[in-house]
Amino acid sequence: INPDATGEQILKVSRIVIVLFGIFMGLFSILLNVIGLNLGWVYLFMGVVIGSAVIPLWNMMTWDKASGKGAVIAAWSGLALALTGWLVGARIQSGSVSIANLGTNEVMLSGNLIAIFSSGIIHYIYSKFIDPQDFDFTTLDANIHLVEQDLSGLGVEQQDKDELRRAKRWITRRGYLLTFVLILVWPLLSIPAQVFSESYFAFWVLISIAWGFGAAIVISFLPLIESQDEIGRVLSGMFNYITGRQGDAADYAEEEPPTKTVEEPAKEAEEPAKEVEDASDPNYNKFVEVLSDDEADKVAEKA
Repeated sequence: INPDATGEQILKVSRIVIVLFGIFMGLFSILLNVIGLNLGWVYLFMGVVIGSAVIPLWNMMTWDKASGKGAVIAAWSGLALALTGWLVGARIQSGSVSIANLGTNEVMLSGNLIAIFSSGIIHYIYSKFIDPQDFDFTTLDANIHLVEQDLSGLGVEQQDKDELRRAKRWITRRGYLLTFVLILVWPLLSIPAQVFSESYFAFWVLISIAWGFGAAIVISFLPLIESQDEIGRVLSGMFNYITGRQGDAADYAEEEPPTKTVEEPAKEAEEPAKEVEDASDPNYNKFVEVLSDDEADKVAEKA
């Protein structure tokens, strides 16, 4: 890893990784299809595999006592426990281990819960009693550097520490609120209905679809609105390149023809300065001597 990598190097590596990741995911999806695993099975299995890293990463970003070594131990230990509980759960519920038995909701839920909570408990115990740290989060400003110190796209507000603190509070409060609604309030609303009727289930599905479309609209259009200045400059540059103009295209859009005023007289063309003859020419020197004698005679006559 090169901490002093330039923007061009980072862009090159990013492109290579994107291509390789795309090829890998394409081959991996073909393999899953051959095995007979559907998207729902894979989606639930993701929680078993990566769920053990959630709480350790959260602790590392928010808890000054969190241990880095403990986070690694907790993540791998949680993964091992989650896979074990997942396989054991399928064996207990169905009496055998198969793709279909491993994909049931109860078995997948047990694996996901074990992954999340076991890693969190392990990391807390390790950080609290075995390897406690005392990290100062204020040092992040000095240790995190921009690539090539490029501040383009960052306005005054994005560099104002007070504004960043207010944004952090805004995100934190709404994040906790959204977590509370999705994890507690939303599931609790299904309890009064018990077994869903057809109309109640249709209402439930309608709300889910509306939520999905609302989220799609927000994540699609909000970045465009926030980046409208940058997008405008790019379009202006493209317009200027096509038309052969310079500057911002918005200037041309608002440009008005200049109003006529009293015409100023045209300046007379200055006559080109006459070239002085070369002083080394003997005829020129003789001319100067004659002219000097004439001037001397005029002075004598006046006297």
